[in-house]
Amino acid sequence: MTLAAPHDLVVTQATLDDWPMIAAWAAAEGWNPGVSDGPAFFAQDPEGFFLGRIDGEPVSAISVVNYGQEYAFLGCYLVRPDLRGHGHGLTTWKTALAHAGSRTVGLDGVVAQQDNYRQSGFELAHRTIRFTGVAPQGEAPRDVRPAGPGDLAALLAYDSVCYPGDRPRFLTEWLTGPGHRAFVRHDGGRPTGYGVLRPGHDSLRIGPLFADTAEDARALFTALTAEAGGREVAIDVPETSAAGVALAEEAGFRASFETARMYTGPVRDHARHRVFGVTTLELG
Repeated sequence: MTLAAPHDLVVTQATLDDWPMIAAWAAAEGWNPGVSDGPAFFAQDPEGFFLGRIDGEPVSAISVVNYGQEYAFLGCYLVRPDLRGHGHGLTTWKTALAHAGSRTVGLDGVVAQQDNYRQSGFELAHRTIRFTGVAPQGEAPRDVRPAGPGDLAALLAYDSVCYPGDRPRFLTEWLTGPGHRAFVRHDGGRPTGYGVLRPGHDSLRIGPLFADTAEDARALFTALTAEAGGREVAIDVPETSAAGVALAEEAGFRASFETARMYTGPVRDHARHRVFGVTTLELG
């Protein structure tokens, strides 16, 4: 899709080759994107990323990634600071939203933009709070182990229960991306939770942290922070997860950033109580 815009802005699909620039813009905003997120993001929906250009020069970006026929997620909404206030962002936004069709769209947006998002049909579901701190020293519990190829089918099924859409292409890349470390906890017959640690621009990132119970989440969190080896770690926790907030605070992490989870309509039933840490603010 291509659309002409004010001041000769042209919006077209972005490619994986454009991702380093988009990630650099996000890092400059203090969002701390993952170092190796791009391949997993584009694996889910390679047509869901957009750039606005003026005379061929990129000035704006956004993603609207589709999950099946009912759900999409909007992220990476950026305009170069020197070109804000000229309508480029809104034109880029409108072009990208068309990619979602009739799907319900979710986003994790900065709180200050809530009113603008409401004008586009988004309604607040909850806040998401980023907690950041130095990983406590410890050892992985014996019932938590690194995830391997043999765990993929079970983790895809588990993730589907915890998320509003199925995302096998994304998760296959996410579990094995460069620098990504995935851990799983079992009860002997099935997973009772899993989590992923990955490198970010400013700190390591935990996401997702999905678990049946607070005990499962604590065991996984301990394994993930042990893997971090005393480095700084960030995790994005829905404020509706009192146990997730407590877990981060007990580790000495402090709230450093927050976003607003918003939707344009209903999403399929999923186990919200199992979400102790969201996967990524860019793709949900």
